[in-house]
Amino acid sequence: MRISVIISYIITKEEKSDSTILGISKRMKLKNRLKELRARDGLNQTELAKLAGISRQTISLLERDEYTPSIIIALKISQIFHEPVESVFRLEEEES
Repeated sequence: MRISVIISYIITKEEKSDSTILGISKRMKLKNRLKELRARDGLNQTELAKLAGISRQTISLLERDEYTPSIIIALKISQIFHEPVESVFRLEEEES
């Protein structure tokens, strides 16, 4: 098989798996309530970052929905706020 055919197959396979892993037919985006929860608990980005063991820049990217956290980071942040992970992070359909 030619390399371009293999790469095309892999890309197509990944695109399909994005939308079909959970039986979802549309592209999904991970959203969060970090800014709201930080305000509730009186934390700034630097304080939350220190508690979670990540950088302030990562918190900023998360709040702008420009970064998808690892499961470990999502769980740490959820524990900091004493909230279930699905209350802090949620999947929403991406607008086309």
